[in-house]
Amino acid sequence: MYWTIGMILMVLWGLGLTAGSTEGYWVHLFLVFALVAFVMGVVSRGRRTALS
Repeated sequence: MYWTIGMILMVLWGLGLTAGSTEGYWVHLFLVFALVAFVMGVVSRGRRTALS
């Protein structure tokens, strides 16, 4: 689930950069949230394999 959320946020970030958005730095928040989602995915996967 975290991987899917991360990929969606990465796509939104890329679209925001290529669309030439005039809103400013908020587009980079998608990248930060995507990286957080990827890290949480890695942590939860590591926890799942360690317990089983």
